Amino acid sequence: MKKLATVLLILPLLAIGQSVKGTFSPAKDFTHAFLYEATPQGANYVNHGELNTEGKFEIKIDSSAAPGIYKIVYAIPPEENNFDFIYDGKETVAFKFSQENGVEFTESEENKLWASYLKSMDMVNQTIANYYERDGKDKEGFKAVFKVLKDTQTSYEALAIGRLASAFIMANRPYIPTEYEDLNTYSKNVKKHYFSQIDFSNYILQSSTFLVDRVLSYIFNLVENPTNDTYKSLIDDVANAINNKDLVIKTYLLDLLWQRFASEENNTVANYITDKYLLDLANQTGNIVLAETISSYKNTSIGTKAPNFEIASSQNTTSLHDLKGSEYYLLIFWSSTCGHCLNELPKVKELVANNDNLKVVAFGLEEEPSKWTEEIKNYPDFVHTIGLGKWENPIVKTYGIAATPMYFLLSSDKIIIAKPYAFEDLEVVLKDL
Repeated sequence: MKKLATVLLILPLLAIGQSVKGTFSPAKDFTHAFLYEATPQGANYVNHGELNTEGKFEIKIDSSAAPGIYKIVYAIPPEENNFDFIYDGKETVAFKFSQENGVEFTESEENKLWASYLKSMDMVNQTIANYYERDGKDKEGFKAVFKVLKDTQTSYEALAIGRLASAFIMANRPYIPTEYEDLNTYSKNVKKHYFSQIDFSNYILQSSTFLVDRVLSYIFNLVENPTNDTYKSLIDDVANAINNKDLVIKTYLLDLLWQRFASEENNTVANYITDKYLLDLANQTGNIVLAETISSYKNTSIGTKAPNFEIASSQNTTSLHDLKGSEYYLLIFWSSTCGHCLNELPKVKELVANNDNLKVVAFGLEEEPSKWTEEIKNYPDFVHTIGLGKWENPIVKTYGIAATPMYFLLSSDKIIIAKPYAFEDLEVVLKDL
């Protein structure tokens, strides 16, 4: 059951124009609908409506509200439980929604036109697929099938003139061959023209999910059993399709792809995006957070040599890379003021006590050294070093440390071979050594 907590807001009196209203089913699974105005940078809260016992709500819209793309959030997490719709500033928008069937618009010619177009194009595309599956050599049949495609597109383009939906219908204009093509040739041309009709600088498209859906479909649905080299080629296509004057949307879309590959732990492709495009784009657009995030990810990807740092003690000064004599090194970022760290370090000590081929390197992130100096006495077999400034210490950004304790298992050559998230993960990793 999905519920969304009430947001209590005091709103000024509004000049009411139209409204957005809907019915959610089953009603018991929903409580509120939240209305946002979508922008290329995100979404701005507008208002919310409480659902009645039948799952119905209505939100009045200020008459000065700008036409564009709006968003209904109906549950949490909001990024997974929402849908876009077109608001032209003139029409009331009404819909029915269920998790099983999605959204169906019952009022609003803009949204019904776009939904009808998508349904019609799906049917035509299925006809094309059936044609090639049957034989794909009947040239008269070929002409007939693609005449339907052309007529359908032309008809909807005419119906959309003067409407916001036109931006989507024009951007979705399909490749239509002028003469017979076998399946292989047709498929290559569909891929070649996939982005040819899209204006990436269009505000309406940027505010919607259209560009995201289009790019993700191209990368993940167009090629069967892609290799990393295939992914790289497809990513190049996406980057080349977006004009360099549209740096913000280009950065956003490539960052989205980076996040997808990083979440799948595909370091090779994620770092390819960073090296070839994203780091430069982050710097050009002044996105410091993005630049630091992708740089630290690359620095600490599995298979990468761990960034070096100085290790100073009263006896001598060395560095991580200069440590010798052990087959493995467990690098721990911790703090003497971190309760989780003080709970886990004794467990780590016990876990590695009989492991002669592993050495622990403990990097203390501290504001001042006094408590750290006392605490490290409990771990005489660890290699200790301190990073003053705590979260402002430069090593924090280099390694992308967001919380403590954080673990990195290194080879004798200081290559990162594992990044256990929690102590339980560390136990599993060390058992395999």
